[in-house]
Amino acid sequence: MLVDGSPRLGPAGVSAVGPLNWLLCRAAARSARVERVHLFDALARQRWLFRAWLLFASQMMPGGTLPRDETELVILRVAHLRRCDYELAHHARMARRAGLDEDALARVERGPEAPGWTARQRAMLSFVDELVGSRSVGDATWAAAAEHLSDAKLIELCLLVGHYEMLATTIGALRLAPDTPIHSERGRP
Repeated sequence: MLVDGSPRLGPAGVSAVGPLNWLLCRAAARSARVERVHLFDALARQRWLFRAWLLFASQMMPGGTLPRDETELVILRVAHLRRCDYELAHHARMARRAGLDEDALARVERGPEAPGWTARQRAMLSFVDELVGSRSVGDATWAAAAEHLSDAKLIELCLLVGHYEMLATTIGALRLAPDTPIHSERGRP
């Protein structure tokens, strides 16, 4: 019986996801330094769609044209706005590896008006807030972001925000358990 709020899917074995997807999930866990990437375990159950999603997702993160620290800021802001604790925890670890400090991580919650952002970061975070909040971006917000980003990067930003909104929806519906970091010998994740 499912307890309200408990994860809807347990860990996936080889039989649930197939050998190729199982290997992809284990590689992702090793890269993320977690025991399992529960999102991957869940999505891998839809075998062909999982691999297509991986290809699409990897074109934005880590393979996008936006700098990695900015990509992580965008993802964290979407996760905060959508109240997606899974993505917040997962991408906070990744953001630290991309060079963001604890002050920047704390400012993400306060949003684009928090002191300390560059003009570019503020424009990008405002773009995220407006796109998540209204499902569109007004002319003034677009123009502010366009001062810092090319047309191609603006399109990428729209897709990045939309992608992580989709993931927040899926994570919420599946009630995924948080990933458990593997601690190094020094006691750090």
